[in-house]
Formats: sequence, structure tokens, C-alpha cells
Amino acid sequence: MDLFEHQARELFEEHGIVVPRAEVTDSPKQARGIARRLGGRVVVKAQVKTGGRGKAGGVKFAADPAAAELTARQILGMDIKGHTVGTVMLAQPVDIDSEFYVSYVLDRAAGGFLAIASAEGGMEIEEVAASRPDAVARIPVDPAEGVTSAKASEIAEAAGLPPQTVDVLVRLWEVLVREDALLVEVNPLVRTTRGQILALDGKVTLDDNARFRQTRWGAGDMEPGDALEAAAARKGLNYVKLDGEVGIIGNGAGLVMSTLDVVAGCGARPANFLDIGGGASARIMADGLSVILSDPDVRSVLVNVFGGITACDAVADGIVQALDSVRLTKPLVVRLDGNNATRGRAVLDERAHPLVQQATTMDGAARRAARLATAG
Repeated sequence: MDLFEHQARELFEEHGIVVPRAEVTDSPKQARGIARRLGGRVVVKAQVKTGGRGKAGGVKFAADPAAAELTARQILGMDIKGHTVGTVMLAQPVDIDSEFYVSYVLDRAAGGFLAIASAEGGMEIEEVAASRPDAVARIPVDPAEGVTSAKASEIAEAAGLPPQTVDVLVRLWEVLVREDALLVEVNPLVRTTRGQILALDGKVTLDDNARFRQTRWGAGDMEPGDALEAAAARKGLNYVKLDGEVGIIGNGAGLVMSTLDVVAGCGARPANFLDIGGGASARIMADGLSVILSDPDVRSVLVNVFGGITACDAVADGIVQALDSVRLTKPLVVRLDGNNATRGRAVLDERAHPLVQQATTMDGAARRAARLATAG
């Protein structure tokens, strides 16, 4: 569950991390009053749970209260990567000397956390890592040990950060632990011309499994940041949006993860993770297809099911019924194996939908879906 920037800043302040003064509003008229209280000149920032706000025009300077009202009016209601801007945050601008990047993220493969830091903040860290990998330090953090002052000094030195950031690194770790976070990120963390260290922007992702402890956030705040993930969550689907062109539906997290790897090995990129679990009713299949087909990046869909408790013919019946309620606009490749697979394939053959193809192996299905997605 992602938090809005202003909520992340709230957590930072509670843990002693300094942030510029700011207020949030959904009213252009109120934005004028806020700007007046903050000293006149402000930064107006769209509050949406996605990156790229600046490039989309969702972050602008306003020279005075009247300009702040006009700017807020322009930003409110904007669409940024499928997110409609409902609120803006107005913050005091600061005189920046240097910008840095710092974060802690869960490293599932290593069974711990990873500190990622760079002396080149203010940019997308993926771009920095791709063009200048030596500029990004990655330091493993043992959850049992945590980030002590000594560990924070190690991280700062590895990334080329000034000594003043050590205290912030310790406090960011406190945010992660005490708030049940999977990710805490500050980009940029800045040193002002007066030598003060401030967090100008923040991103925090909390652990869904800790909802019972994090009751301070309302239901709307807990909703996934991506618009498609939010739509899937409302339908009760276990869906994660990815940056690819092949939509994936499977039964079982392990099978879906394997499918993602095989599709990637065929030269295409998975567009999502969608695990329908043990059930593949017509409603579940229709909901899954509806979410995936609404992703403009998807160019083909792969359904990979191994029949166990839920037999393949039941899955096929679900697909056929789903096709009656969802308009299929992109090619669908189906691989059925396991319990009643032969009968399931026959059900799909009988339906004979022009955009539905079948494959008998996972590798074959992935190759076909990848070819369909990357053709032309």
C-alpha cells in the first residue's frame, strides 16, 4: 500500500527528519491562502501515487499567492499515468546546494533489506544506475542488526554522501521498521546553501500484511497506487502491474512467476502478475481479462493454467463464458495442462473464437504470446 507524498512527509516529520513547511488542499482558492501563509512563493505538487509528476506538468513553482491559485487550478483534475489529481501540496521552496538519493527496500531474494544511495539525486535512480552504475551504492542491511550509526556511516561513505546525512539514514530506518514499510525513499534529499539537510520528496510503501497495525490510514489511502492495481483490488484480484506487453493470467503464484520468466526469455516483457489462485470461474476470468485488456500496453494475453483441484475443463468453461461478457480485442493464448486438460482444450476448440489460440506447453505458449506481442 503506497502512501501519498504528503503522508510520507508526515511520517518523516514524526521520526525527526526535517521537511520544508507544506499544506495540502483540493481547492484552488484555498491554495492562495496556503501560499500566503507559507510566504508567497511556493512549489505546487500533484498528489498522486505514481512517478513522473514533474515531466507530466504536475510539479510547478508559483511566484505568489495568485499564481499559486492559478497553478493549483491547472494541476487539479490532471491525469498523470492514469491517476486523476485530487489534491495538491504546496511547499516552501528551498535554496539547494546538493541533491542526493537514499532508500531502503525489501530484498526478498536475500532475505533482508537493501540500502540504495547515490550522491546524484533528483533524477530517476534507474537512469543513474543504467548510465553510471558506479554512482549508486547498494549496501545489504541485516534486519536483525538494522541501521546503526556505524552502518549509516558505511552507507554514506559508499555513496559519497556528506556526514550530515548519517542521522537521516538512521531515522529513515526507524520509519521503515516502526511503520511496517517495505520501501522508504527520499529523492531528493538535499543540502541547502545554509548546510541544512532536508527531505524534499518521499515515497513510502507499507506492508499489506500490517494493515491491522496501520489503522491510521483510511481505506482510500490503502488503495494501490497504480490505477489498474486499484481496479483489480476492487475486484478481489491478486494483480501487480508491470512494464511490458504480454498480459499474464495463471493459477498459483509459483506458476505465474515461472510464466513471467519464460515470457521474458522469449524476448517479450510481462505486462502484469495476475494469480487467480484455485478458482477460475467465469466471473474471475472475466474480471481478470477486463483488467488486463484495459491496459493500453498489452498486445497479447497468455493464460497458463495447470489443473489440480480446479479442473482444466472448468477453467475453459470460465474462459468461454468470460468471452461472452468481455470484448476480446487482443490475441489470447491459452495453455491448459493437468486435470481434464484434454476436455478443456476441446471446450475452447468448440468455442472457436478467432482471437483465441492454444498451446500444449508453457514454452510454446510463451513463444506464441511473445511473437504476437512483438510482431510489427
